[in-house]
Formats: sequence, structure tokens, C-alpha cells
Amino acid sequence: MGHRERLLAAARRCLEEQGYARTTSRDLAAAAGAPLGTINYHYGSKEGLLNAALLETLQEWGDRTVPGRSAAAPADGAGQRLELMWSRVIDAVQTQRPMLVAAVEAYAQAERAPEIRQQIADALERSRPQLAADLHGLDAEADEETARAVGSVHMALIAGLTQQWLADPERAPSSREMALGLRAIARGLESTT
Repeated sequence: MGHRERLLAAARRCLEEQGYARTTSRDLAAAAGAPLGTINYHYGSKEGLLNAALLETLQEWGDRTVPGRSAAAPADGAGQRLELMWSRVIDAVQTQRPMLVAAVEAYAQAERAPEIRQQIADALERSRPQLAADLHGLDAEADEETARAVGSVHMALIAGLTQQWLADPERAPSSREMALGLRAIARGLESTT
């Protein structure tokens, strides 16, 4: 394993153990057993390395939580896929809390770091049509506007559910409550058109 891979693995460990804001370049180099200068050489900055590790982890998280990206996706319809996804999101908040907290820290850092903001924004933009395809079978090439809108709504729901479970796990909604609420909203939208 080369410096680049060791740095990435070390960044993932540091994010989990110390979080985004508290991890220093020295922490990363020490955890990787690599010279301090290799961080800038391979990733441009400490933030570039942390972002790469965080985005890789969040991609893996998405692959495990979003039905359609795994072999265990129900074929019975969007409702079941959504409830399964929300259940997996809730489970992930409980089992992968440190990495999700690190992601929240990265979002806060993005306010003052354009390169972090751009990396996160690019990852979000790539995820929108993927969510629409995975959860509803929508093809972004056939209807880009609808696929982007559907993916954006799902991203908002996932982010909101995650935030609620991070802040208030005792009263955060269950996957069943999410489905119940979304069905009620959909009925209300249908009756007003």
C-alpha cells in the first residue's frame, strides 16, 4: 500500500476517532506512517485529504443504504424501497454516527472554504440522478429535470432524517412514520392540482 492509500485509510480513522475539525495534518501523517509533506503532494491540503476520505465513506454509506444499489432491493414498489432506505439510514446513524458527525462538520467548514464547498456540491449533484434512478427507475437522460427534482427531494429527506436522528434519537421519526407522512403530503399535493 502506497502513501496515497495509507493517507486515505488514516484519514478515515482520524475522522471517526477525532472528527473533521479536530484532525490535524500531523495526526494524519502519524496515523499513516507517512511524511507530513505527502498530504499536500497527494491531496493538495489536509482538507483535500479529509474530503476525499469523507466522500469515499459517504459513497459507501449510500451504496449500503439506498435500495437499488444493492442486491437486497425489494421489487414491489417505491414505497417499500423508501421505507427500506429510511430504515437503513436510521440504522447507519446509530452504527456510523462518528462519520456522519464528521460529515456535518465538513458542511460547516464549507462555509469558509470554497474548495470544500465545491467538492461537496459536486458530490451532491452526481447523487441526485442516481437516487432518482435507484429509487424510482427514472432515467436522467430521458427526463433530466424530473430526475434531478426527485433526487433533490430524496436528498432533503435523507439529510433531514439524519439530522433528526443525530440530534434527538428518542423522538426522531421511524421509517414507518416517514412513509406515513410522505403519503399524506402526496395526497395533499394531488388534491390541490
